[in-house]
Amino acid sequence: MDQREAIVAVVRRKERVLVIQRGPLARLSGYWAPLSGTLEAGETQAEALVREVHEEVGLRVSPVAKVWESQTEDGTFRLHWWTAEAEEGDVVLHPGEVSDARWVTPEEFSRLQPVFETDRVFFDRVLPQL
Repeated sequence: MDQREAIVAVVRRKERVLVIQRGPLARLSGYWAPLSGTLEAGETQAEALVREVHEEVGLRVSPVAKVWESQTEDGTFRLHWWTAEAEEGDVVLHPGEVSDARWVTPEEFSRLQPVFETDRVFFDRVLPQL
């Protein structure tokens, strides 16, 4: 089975990262995670990042750099982790897709439940090095 390609948006404002609680219509509802989504045909990773963030939380972002790569626990998706800077503006949750959103430090993320193990690795080991 081929892996599908997806982006993970590490949206930053100062020392905090935006994480969402996946809504009732989202895959694996209830989990806290950075914004993410699949690439559409012909779309670059940076374009997917900008689109997904705007669709899910209404923010405009500027991609900075790809900083990590991983895969989902079930191996279905190859995840391309990108940092992005958020413009000023309020977070507007997409109904069904996003239940809640928070700007968190790595320490605050470590206290959220449930989270994906790969996300915990990113916040504990990768993010502090950026």
